Amino acid sequence: MCGIVGYIGNRNITTVVMVGLERLEYRGYDSCGIATVNGGIRIRKTAGRLQRLKELLNRDPVTGNVGIGHTRWATHGQVTDENAHPFTDCKRVIALVHNGIIENYRELRKRLVKAGHRFVSSTDTEVIVHLLESHYKRDMATAIRKAAAELKGAYSLAIISAQEPDRLYAVKMGSPLVIGQGRGEFVVASDAPALIGIARRMLFMQDREIAVLTRKGVSITDFTGNKVERAFTRMELKPKAISKGRYPHFMRKEIFEQPGVLKQNIARRFKGRRIVLDPEFLFYPDEIEKLGRIVIQACGTSYHAGLVGRYYFEKFCRIPVSVEISSELRTSEFVYNGRTIMLPISQSGETADTLAALREARVRDIKSLAMLNVRRSSIDREADSTIYIYAGPEIGVASTKAYTAQLFTLLTLALYFARIRKTVPDNRINEIIRHLRKLPEQMKQALNLDRKIKETASRLSFAHDFLFLGRGINYPTALEGALKLKEIAYVHATGYPAGEMKHGPISLVSETVPVIGIALRDPVYEKMVSNLAEAKARNGRIIAIGTEGDKELAELAETVFYVPKAPDYLSPMLVALPLQLLAYHIAVQRGCDVDKPRNLAKSVTVE
Repeated sequence: MCGIVGYIGNRNITTVVMVGLERLEYRGYDSCGIATVNGGIRIRKTAGRLQRLKELLNRDPVTGNVGIGHTRWATHGQVTDENAHPFTDCKRVIALVHNGIIENYRELRKRLVKAGHRFVSSTDTEVIVHLLESHYKRDMATAIRKAAAELKGAYSLAIISAQEPDRLYAVKMGSPLVIGQGRGEFVVASDAPALIGIARRMLFMQDREIAVLTRKGVSITDFTGNKVERAFTRMELKPKAISKGRYPHFMRKEIFEQPGVLKQNIARRFKGRRIVLDPEFLFYPDEIEKLGRIVIQACGTSYHAGLVGRYYFEKFCRIPVSVEISSELRTSEFVYNGRTIMLPISQSGETADTLAALREARVRDIKSLAMLNVRRSSIDREADSTIYIYAGPEIGVASTKAYTAQLFTLLTLALYFARIRKTVPDNRINEIIRHLRKLPEQMKQALNLDRKIKETASRLSFAHDFLFLGRGINYPTALEGALKLKEIAYVHATGYPAGEMKHGPISLVSETVPVIGIALRDPVYEKMVSNLAEAKARNGRIIAIGTEGDKELAELAETVFYVPKAPDYLSPMLVALPLQLLAYHIAVQRGCDVDKPRNLAKSVTVE
């Protein structure tokens, strides 16, 4: 969602804030702005991309030692200059930026208008700055506490005041916010990449906290005014991790990083015959032995990973698993007993619906094990246990390397549970690990399909509809392939279990609708080939993903992308790569902004 950057120090304020905002572009946005304190509040903001803001600043610069910046993803109000952040109070003494949603903004706005406050936008955010103005008596921290007592919803804020030009305020309630510490300077942002180059140490704020930043230090209190003591930790992110390097897009870079990510994870998780989890994994063996059910909950790509995870836990651990969409689960009846654990999956650890469903589980005393990429995120702090996927920073909005890292981690966790529950013999687990060790090299071979996929994409980029078909463990892969195409190429695509074709979807097949079929040499191969033959008989254009050496499939399909032979339980991690490349190349050929697809945010931190 929205990106926030705030800075106090001696550097060029415009450069620092703009670089920070550029590093948060992956969150998705449609307008942007900056405010500084220099003899008063100075604001420049505009609808559109950061390039327009740069042009505006070149024509009319702002300076100062403290400032805030914002990239807005519209929720309340259209995408206009007036609705862009930052916002000021009536007297232009206070300026703030906001990520989140204020649920009671209508009633607050009516009251403030009646009291004489003048609004210039149709956003919920502007209510906050006028509310602060109504409480402000030359003490911003007190005004923030009084305003927070009236606000309902999720919000993170960065605030500056012309009357306190040597201070930057940060407030967290629901939406993420992190503080970075440099040498005589501090930066606050929605996510850690914006801190790189300034911060050596970092601190994640927690809900109901107010931070006051000066060049000399940071003091944190809660909403009741009690002082909070919490240490900064070492900044681990490096500039190289968030650079595109030689690649034209972050998405392409992250697709090609997957073999390396998997290789590192294999070395981390498998020490000889031992399976090593993180210190944050806190379940005892007897809890795993008595486990009666796992509820996986997630959104988007993480949900598709969870569907594959269901196969792993049921196949290897003999544990019943349900996989739920977080936004649906949080309003369900939660008919689970004490032998159930919840497994929320989230790349960012900040996904609003996933976090809300986790909180509902906690109220019902259901223990949780989170699967995350980001340490010290909200879900990480609130879950009973955590296992990390170690995908590294993922900047492209469409998830690629985090997806395969999630699949690997789910399989690792299932093997760990299986060993404790004795549902799989040790020699079989060791055999699976041996196959896993071969997978990074097999993934490299799958990436060698890149040129062929690009050529195929040029023939398919005209199509307006796609069908993705899979069976068994690769039905979720079909869903994920369709999602990738929708996300970045803006093409309607639908994933189906192939066996459902004759129950309706087969009526969509025509010469203008490409059918992408996942037909590996696995237990459902014959049935999958039959489904593709039915589609071809109705003039469907068949693009297949098959196992190396499968000549039968070549006779059926217009094009086959061959991946190396591997056990069926590893195939989703191989098949994902050509599907990601297919979506990528179609999107590029259609002229789409691959890293920043329209209307999408990397981390959905509000409902």
